Amino acid sequence: MSASTDSSAGHPVLVVGAGPAGLSAALALRAAGLPAVVLERRTEGAVRPGSRAAYLHGASLRELERLSPGLGHEVAGRGLLWATKRSYWAGEEIYARTYPQTARGGLPHFTSLPQVITEDLMVAACRMQGVTFHWDVEVASARSTAEGVLLTDSAGREWRSDYVVAADGSRSVLRAACGSPLEGPRSPNTFVVVDLEDDPEHHPMPIERTFHYRHPDLGGRNVLTLPFAGGWRVDVNLRVDDDPMRFLSPEGLRRWIPRVLPEAYGERVRWVSTYRFAQQVAADFTDAHRRILLTGEASHLFAPFGARGMNSSIPDAVRAVGAVLQALEAGRDRAAAGAAVSRFAQERKEAALYNRACAGSALDHMLARSPSLWLRQRAAAAVATVGRRAGEWLDSAPYGPKLTARGAARSSY
Repeated sequence: MSASTDSSAGHPVLVVGAGPAGLSAALALRAAGLPAVVLERRTEGAVRPGSRAAYLHGASLRELERLSPGLGHEVAGRGLLWATKRSYWAGEEIYARTYPQTARGGLPHFTSLPQVITEDLMVAACRMQGVTFHWDVEVASARSTAEGVLLTDSAGREWRSDYVVAADGSRSVLRAACGSPLEGPRSPNTFVVVDLEDDPEHHPMPIERTFHYRHPDLGGRNVLTLPFAGGWRVDVNLRVDDDPMRFLSPEGLRRWIPRVLPEAYGERVRWVSTYRFAQQVAADFTDAHRRILLTGEASHLFAPFGARGMNSSIPDAVRAVGAVLQALEAGRDRAAAGAAVSRFAQERKEAALYNRACAGSALDHMLARSPSLWLRQRAAAAVATVGRRAGEWLDSAPYGPKLTARGAARSSY
């Protein structure tokens, strides 16, 4: 529901941003019995282009199910589960694997669907749980003190709270208020990302993820093709000296898409964009007064390989709410309250740095700028058809090393 309550009234917690991190925080607050108030700069029902984060890990589904019983199953049911993945080197298949359709807690080990659908389902769950939304509220400034946080929106209204869960994205006003810049590089290469509408009736394709090293019909560029509910995503790794417009223009799309997919898909483009992927983590995940807690893209940006962005944003938000609960319970014991928020900030920064390292490893494999890595890839490709481990390494390398249980921060994205 939308609310018309006085913006100047004090709140124990405010959530800024209604993306996956902010919606997860709102659900976590309601699950803990606290009121949840979300400020979102978009108007209600605003169109959001592109599939964006189109892959949810099983751990994320289980977390959503815990926060709002039925939500994890609903998201999984709307998504697509592909069981087979294939990798190619210069057009020759070097690895293929089909996974059994196993489930944990009745939920699949992943699902693939556009982020906008996931968000819509989360918003509906929030409304059922009594979350209050204030749409078309753009936070323009924030000031934290030892007593709490004062937000001022673009209309001049003031919003006061004891704590703020900041989920306001990569250009976060709350992160700026914390004085905590994003630190880290951007990829030198440009990537073209295209969403295509599926055509299962006339031009069906196997529901498989494919990765091409050095695609022979696209000038030796790397190409990832991934199905999701209702469509396909294609990522093309451009060379440093490529003109992105050759791949972005309508003529360019109609020229190169039929080289990697059936010809009809050249006319089924939903959305296209280019990225130089950021590999950045906030200097600190909280402010000096331990009143603002940064989550999601307000605190980190990763290359998408391995799907570590949204899938780490959900636990960011859940851990932030856990820290706020401890801080509120501490009451006037400011040292204990601040310590709870500091533990959150340390834990989630450690997780973000690890995820950045994993995504960075994947990006390195995609770009293969190191001569030693290039030679290792070529050697693996040469023996992959007879040596399964070499093919498996080539297939998994673009997604970074798997997380291991090296502590609580790394046991969940």
